[in-house]
Amino acid sequence: MTESYLPAELVALARRVVEENAALGRKVAVAESCTGGLVAAALTEIPGSSVVVDRGFVTYSNEAKQELLGVASDIIDTFGAVSIACAWAMAEGALKRSRADVAVAISGVAGPAGGSDQKPVGTVVFARAMRDPTDPEAGDAEERLFPDNGRPGVRLQAAICALELLLP
Repeated sequence: MTESYLPAELVALARRVVEENAALGRKVAVAESCTGGLVAAALTEIPGSSVVVDRGFVTYSNEAKQELLGVASDIIDTFGAVSIACAWAMAEGALKRSRADVAVAISGVAGPAGGSDQKPVGTVVFARAMRDPTDPEAGDAEERLFPDNGRPGVRLQAAICALELLLP
């Protein structure tokens, strides 16, 4: 087996996500903005991931969030793309536009520019939505502020957090 180009801790976590979701017969979808497909790349690095990974959406622009995931423009206009409301709408949209049982969404400010006093570089929002609303893990959303250790560091930390949200 050849070595992955991705960080070992990311691949190890992706392996857990694939194995644990496969054991439950669960499919996953991801809706990514600031991570730009890093979560999907980590998941699909794992042999046999096609049993678990249904699809991934890279919706970097606001227009992509609206067109591909159905995020309402008033959510973005009112709360911004880096908001719990937007992440939640992204996760719900990924569920509606897939066959997944669980979807996770990520949107944030990876830097080095783009931050503000309200949303500094390193601000990332996450949401997890489940197809079964009675599942005790059905909905979860949070905002995190990761240390600004450069764009790659923020993106990696965000991808790790998103993968953790996909663990059963």
